[in-house]
Amino acid sequence: MVPRFDPVIHAPLRLQICALLSAADDIEFAVVREETAVSDSVLSKHLRQLEEAGYLKLRKGTVSSRQRTWLSLTSDGRRAFAAHVQELTRLAAVTIPAAE
Repeated sequence: MVPRFDPVIHAPLRLQICALLSAADDIEFAVVREETAVSDSVLSKHLRQLEEAGYLKLRKGTVSSRQRTWLSLTSDGRRAFAAHVQELTRLAAVTIPAAE
């Protein structure tokens, strides 16, 4: 995998969303909202950007007669996130340490 900076993923909230989703097959919308501590509308805006990039898949269903939404990274999303993290790691390694 080639390290690659991805501006879609790099926004702090989208980076956090991708990190959460990379550790699971899927996560319920409400859990992601709680973990990121943002409103439904802010979360939805960022999810839409990830979905438009082909990085996110939404699945809706009913549990106990209540509508639920589950989020998961697509295989393209997982690859893009891994490449982005690899690039951030590479950049961090070449950073000159601050004077002590």
